[in-house]
Amino acid sequence: MTLVLIHVLISLAGIASGFVVMRGWLGGKRMEGWTNFFLVSNVATNLSGFILPAERILPSHIVGILSMVALALAFAARKHLHTSGAWRRTYIAASAFALYLNVFVAVVQAFQKIPTLRALAPTQSEPPFLVAQLAVLSLFVGLGIVATQRFRLVQGN
Repeated sequence: MTLVLIHVLISLAGIASGFVVMRGWLGGKRMEGWTNFFLVSNVATNLSGFILPAERILPSHIVGILSMVALALAFAARKHLHTSGAWRRTYIAASAFALYLNVFVAVVQAFQKIPTLRALAPTQSEPPFLVAQLAVLSLFVGLGIVATQRFRLVQGN
């Protein structure tokens, strides 16, 4: 397997597990095993992305750095999850942001690699690409708000 394929598979695992965790948050559940897998697979996604060959710093590297900061915050907040409602909100927001960034990159890659999408937005500045990214952003903002409200209502979960 090539490094790119491994990176893609880890990314897809991170996205899929992130949606499982998000569903748990919406139901007020922590889902410890899934959460651990989600956080670790997203760190692995970023690390494997950093080692892909590149001649210069790319936008994907900037997104990876932002994601690593969010994941570090999520790890720190999770450690303190029992201590304060603010840490719960921080954990959800940081984790949801990291997941959003992974999905954001997946949409970028889809518009680069899938011929039909590439034809709709060859430079990724056309309306179909912008609408897709706005829809993804809106979805995550909405889910993040609802998850924060529902997850914090559950005590000792």
